[in-house]
Formats: sequence, structure tokens, C-alpha cells
Amino acid sequence: MNKIVLGISLSLVLATQVSCAVADGISLRPEVRQFVDQMVSKHHFNRNELITLLGQVQTRQDIIAAMMKPAEAKPWFQYRPIFINDARIQGGVEFWNKHETLLTRAQATYGVPPEIITAIIGVETRYGKNTGTFRVLDALHTLGFDYPPRSPFFLGELENYLLLTREEKMDPALLKGSYAGAMGQPQFISSSYRKYAVDFDGDGARDLWQSLPDIIGSVANYFKAFGWQPGQPVVARAQVSGEEFKSLIGSVVPNVTLASLKQKGVTVDEDIAPDQQVVLLEYQGESNPEYWIGLQNFYVITRYNRSPLYAMAVYQLAQEIRTLRDAQRTKEK
Repeated sequence: MNKIVLGISLSLVLATQVSCAVADGISLRPEVRQFVDQMVSKHHFNRNELITLLGQVQTRQDIIAAMMKPAEAKPWFQYRPIFINDARIQGGVEFWNKHETLLTRAQATYGVPPEIITAIIGVETRYGKNTGTFRVLDALHTLGFDYPPRSPFFLGELENYLLLTREEKMDPALLKGSYAGAMGQPQFISSSYRKYAVDFDGDGARDLWQSLPDIIGSVANYFKAFGWQPGQPVVARAQVSGEEFKSLIGSVVPNVTLASLKQKGVTVDEDIAPDQQVVLLEYQGESNPEYWIGLQNFYVITRYNRSPLYAMAVYQLAQEIRTLRDAQRTKEK
């Protein structure tokens, strides 16, 4: 045998033995070891590599603290100004102007209007300025193994994250995102990244950090996948009378006809079919509650984030962006 080949072979054997010894010496909690066993048997991961990777995880108490104090716990009148403000509105106009060709292409492909795509990215990361500083591996491991209220969900996301990074040839130890493990400018969680992200620039990769075509196309594809209806309304302001309507206030799923709401004292100014399925929404104003009806497209926004506060913020930011952009373009003529 060639001496060089023999030397290389011996080096590989020694490296493997060292790797195994290091992995065997890493102390993992029993539940983490069980997770490793599942990833090896179910998805054929290399046991030693996975033990080594998970052995370097940092459990972050600040992540658990953040999970327990989400912005969505605020009342609407305090939540709204976080996202509906001059900086995000003007930033949205600038984002739309800069990426108009891509946004127009995404609308033609998926049916989702530019202002909605723009508003999602604006709400999530201020148009890419803040994509998160937590290691995704730390976030998902912490929430999967040390946050019992949502442990099954985040263990599933950890599984998807390891699969995602293997499929996309990314280093799982390096990627950073939100405290909940959301990634890139549109803040996709791992399962959504795997299922809905698209290679909109055709370079063979799905990059939600740097590729604006992939970012914009992926948001639009996500909305289409959940049933976005092009050209249809999202919400309508409602007026209420009496007390009967209160029993029909829902969560986010359109589950009652507009005709049924009218029988309970709810009216809207927009021309919406009486048999249209809607949901009655209540938002806490500074002095009095606001009432709205949400339609299918409102429900689609909540598939991105299940909070009705979030969905309304996205919608209203989108409207403000379009209004300002239209006004600026009219002034320029």
C-alpha cells in the first residue's frame, strides 16, 4: 500500500477514534440522549457528531424569560405603536421602492400584494435590520428541554432545524435568530423554512438572510400555501349595539356568517356578502374597545403568528405603507 495513502488512512482512523472518545465523554441529560437516539434511528444522523454538537449548547434563562413576556400580552393600544410608527412606515416605502421588481414578480407568481409582504418583513425584522442575536441551536434546545409549556413544539422545531441545516448545508452551530428560534429577514421557524421557503433567485439555495428574492418569494409562497385570496379584503371595521354580539367574539378562525352577526347587532360599512364566513374581533383601545370583522385573508396572516394583535398590526402597517407611497408618487408627478 502507498505510504501516503496508509498515512492518511491511519490519520482518519485516529481522528475517528478521538471523535468517538470525545463524544462518549460528553455528559448529556438522559432526555437529550434519547433525542439523539431518535435522530440517529429516524434520520440517520451521525451519533458522535450530534452528541458533540449538542454538548456545546448553552441553556439560556433569558430566552425562557422572553417567552414568558411576549409583546402580544400587551393591550392593543400599547401594542399598535410598536409597529405602526413613522419609522416603519417610511422604511416600508423605501423597501418597496428598492425591491419593486421583486415584489411585483412575487405578486404575479403567488397573488400576494407588495404591501403585505413588505409589512411582514417590517414587523418581523425592521426590513432586515434585526434578524436576531440568539444562536438558533441554543434557543431551540433551551425551549425544547427546559420550557415545559411548549416543549413538544420546540423539540419538533429542533428536529426540523437539524434536518434543515443538513439539507441546506448550513452549520447548525453558527446560525442566529430570535429567542424563539425564528430565522432570517422573514423570521421563519425551522419547519416553515423547510416547507415554504423558495429559491426565488434560482441559485440552488434558499437563503432567508441575504437573498432578497428568496426572502420576498418565500413570504409570498407561505401566504399562498395557507389560502391567501388575491383581491379580497382582510378586515372591515364593525359597529356594535346591544350585548348579544359578545357571545360571537372569536379567536381568529372565520366561523360565523356576516348575516348571523347582523342579527346580533353587528354591522359593517363595506359591501360583504351576508353568507361570508367571518370572525368578530375585539381590540382594547385606550378608552373604548374597537370591533372588526376578519375574513379569510386575516386568518391567513395569523398563520404567520397566531395573535390577532399581530395580524392587525401587519394589516394596518401595510395600509399605511401603501397610502404614504401612493401620496409620495402622486406628489412626484
